[in-house]
Amino acid sequence: MLLSFINMIKAFRDRRRNIAELSQFSDRELADIGLHRSDILRVAAGNYNG
Repeated sequence: MLLSFINMIKAFRDRRRNIAELSQFSDRELADIGLHRSDILRVAAGNYNG
């Protein structure tokens, strides 16, 4: 149970870090990698099917 809680916290931190990193990209940079600013949350959550 403790291990699953720790893994949940790690996953949350990873998502937040990914959101922060992708949010720093300009709209042009996001477009260059095939993303739109509205895709950031789905990409960070692993739910993007571009």
